[in-house]
Amino acid sequence: DFVRANPHLVVDTRHFDRSFADRLLEALSEAAPLDQQLSGVLVHGENFQALNLLQARYRRQVQCVYIDPPYNTDASAILYKNNYKDSSWLSLMEESLRLARPCLTDTGVLCAAIDDEEVSLLRLLLRNLFVRELGTVAVRSNPAGRKSRGQFSPAHEYALFFGNTGATPGTLDKTAQELARYPLIDDEGRYAWNNLIRHGSNDRRQDRPKMFYPIYVSDSDAIRIPLLEWDDEEGEYQVTEKPRTDEVAIWPLREQDGTIVEKNWHRGPDRVGRTLPDYRVRRNAKNSSSHGIDIDFKIRPDLGSMPRTWWDDKRYASANLGAKTIKELFGDKQFDFAKAIGLVEDCLRASLCDAESVVLDYFAGSGTTGQAVVNLNRVDGGSRTFVLVEVGHHFDNVLLPRLKKVAYSPDWRDGKPVSRQGVSQLFKYVRLESYEDTLESLEVIPLTDAQHALLADNPELAEDYRLRYALGVQTAGSACLLGRDFTDPFSYTITVVRDGARRAVPVDLTETFNYLIGLRVESRRRIDGVLAITGTDAERRQCLILWRNLGSTDHAALDAWFGRHRERFAGPLHVIYVNGDHTLNALQHRGETWVAETIEPVFRGLMFGEE
Repeated sequence: DFVRANPHLVVDTRHFDRSFADRLLEALSEAAPLDQQLSGVLVHGENFQALNLLQARYRRQVQCVYIDPPYNTDASAILYKNNYKDSSWLSLMEESLRLARPCLTDTGVLCAAIDDEEVSLLRLLLRNLFVRELGTVAVRSNPAGRKSRGQFSPAHEYALFFGNTGATPGTLDKTAQELARYPLIDDEGRYAWNNLIRHGSNDRRQDRPKMFYPIYVSDSDAIRIPLLEWDDEEGEYQVTEKPRTDEVAIWPLREQDGTIVEKNWHRGPDRVGRTLPDYRVRRNAKNSSSHGIDIDFKIRPDLGSMPRTWWDDKRYASANLGAKTIKELFGDKQFDFAKAIGLVEDCLRASLCDAESVVLDYFAGSGTTGQAVVNLNRVDGGSRTFVLVEVGHHFDNVLLPRLKKVAYSPDWRDGKPVSRQGVSQLFKYVRLESYEDTLESLEVIPLTDAQHALLADNPELAEDYRLRYALGVQTAGSACLLGRDFTDPFSYTITVVRDGARRAVPVDLTETFNYLIGLRVESRRRIDGVLAITGTDAERRQCLILWRNLGSTDHAALDAWFGRHRERFAGPLHVIYVNGDHTLNALQHRGETWVAETIEPVFRGLMFGEE
């Protein structure tokens, strides 16, 4: 009720207790499948780890992967040892691209923003990884030019478009300059008048003989096509109908250097006859070759034409507009080298990002891609979703607050909202355990006196143990290695170092497991102490996942719980997952084909790649 009464309120469940989040998600589950309501997902973590986690959930689900990777320029160089700069950068790109590629649909497109520093190498890499190269766009991103010494001042960058087998470019809105060529408007849209006589290549009668025929024009400027029969032997039309007394026959003739030249029309007789309202007669006394008459036809902008390879619209000037957008949102400079929002929007349009597409950006930076998705949905009422991955500290300082702000209001000035015309957004953000967190969380169990004595008496065994087994054996019970049973999955923690102090950090086992099995969550409800999650996994199996505190819900209690609530989960059901030992398989009714599995071994197998 509180949320309904405050429709423009931005609520972050992190600031509320678990009970509030449970009640909110249960209420949302009643409205529609939860994942269908999601506007996006933000992942704080290394992109290699994040892409691995996202594999099962987003395999063949993403229409557009947009990335703006580090460019390796002097201004934003990546430090590598031994000067293997280019090869190290390529290795970084290749491992992430190999993980991103399976996420794309058959028509999916990858767009990579890059500059001259690495464009040639990146293009070669993409050619090896993707089936189709759709094109390379040069973007005028810095009209003033970037500062440089002893070299040309770069004013452009590139957008490389590659895709899977069925990928094609999407269309872009025409620029104001392009639309100015069509200054007139009728019921069908914009148009301009063009002379019906062809000019340029293939404009002679012999080039296209079926485009050489008469058009009858009356004294009142009415147009009609006479009866014509094509003569294959002569290679020309036979006119079987003479002009009326008030008509003259107009042929595609032009006077050139005092000689009458036979040209051809732009369009054939059948098409002209079907679309007569799109033609006009223009009296032109200078046209002595055709009774002083010109015939014009309407030309319209080709809204379905493919994007060009040169983008110079002022909306693409990242050097100016990217920083300006950040300043408007936050009141000061919070992020260097932000992309222009208009550029990213058009990159998504050119990637055929339709109203229900999923967009993935695993170099998310300040979150421009997320804002671009929100903006596109605002324009056409679409339900595009974004998946953004970023590891830097600006995840909390810029990216996350930016998406909250653009949901609250589309326009900001000096860090303050202007119109406050908010849109409904439901996105979640997750934080991944880092490699450093894992190392810091390892708990080493010391050897017993008997084990020490055994190794002391066997130097070769001791050496072999230290090299092969010590780390694995003595840290096997660490929480970060899932070495503990999920006795209370709602209180599972790992120990990490933050700001120089060691402390326990909660781990969301339920959400992690959802991603590991690729679950598309439909509902999430806490019922009598048991958290019940439903959805379909990566194999399209209908799943029910039950999480419980084993101390309060043992075998018998779980069996009783399932007996009371099984009707809630009626319908096709293939797998039931439950943490801890259980006897649910004994409760199957006749005709039911589901199988109940224990979560812990499945979890560890998927997490660590174990069979």
